[in-house]
Amino acid sequence: MADDVTSMLEKMKLTSEEEDVIEIPEEGRKEGIESCALSLIGKFLTCQPFNRKAAITMLKRAWGLEEGVQMIEVGTNLFQLKFQTEFAMDRVLKGGPWSFDNQVLLLTRWKAGMTADNVRFDSVALWVQIWATSFDLVLPKIVETVGSRLGSVVEVEKKQKFEGQSYFMRVMVVIPIAKPNRRGAFLAGSDGKSHWVTFKYERLPLFCQFWGLLGHDLKHCAPYFAATKNDGEVICQYGDWLKATGG
Repeated sequence: MADDVTSMLEKMKLTSEEEDVIEIPEEGRKEGIESCALSLIGKFLTCQPFNRKAAITMLKRAWGLEEGVQMIEVGTNLFQLKFQTEFAMDRVLKGGPWSFDNQVLLLTRWKAGMTADNVRFDSVALWVQIWATSFDLVLPKIVETVGSRLGSVVEVEKKQKFEGQSYFMRVMVVIPIAKPNRRGAFLAGSDGKSHWVTFKYERLPLFCQFWGLLGHDLKHCAPYFAATKNDGEVICQYGDWLKATGG
């Protein structure tokens, strides 16, 4: 949208009045910054309609902040979350991912100059479980190295987890939403061989089993339907096995 505005301005012949820059009084500027300083900007990553009022109510209840946060719709599927304390704001930002009806809420800190047209959401923080790592590689430093190949590492759990008959490690990673969820990776082992480890994602929101991308499902995937129409049955490369059952 910001690019559209720039392109439009380049084609317009502005009048002298339109070219004037309106100066904002310092008092008004300061008041505006103060009103937004404890704000997050949020957007639900979804292709489906949803009940905005119910979503806001549910999230406030999940945060324990029925009265401690003001959630204002500032654009189509775009919300400004105004908090009373920085502690509450940080807790919500770092405690995610948050979702409503399996549709994840993308969050970013407010910055001066943000508008509904130029705010960008390009990632989401998820806990990733790393399974089938050889015993000598189950170390926090190695988990951090693996996590860094997925995105920006937020936190590494220091202790290994146990589920069923297997161990796994956990790392929280800020993952780019423009890329498919990685299903695993080859790790170079101490024996000189490469070993495959599997990734599972905790609280994995709506995703496409055809592309592996977040934000839509097979019901809303035109390329998937085109592929089935041309080739008959299509075997999806992604599935619910990417979802972690524990953490």
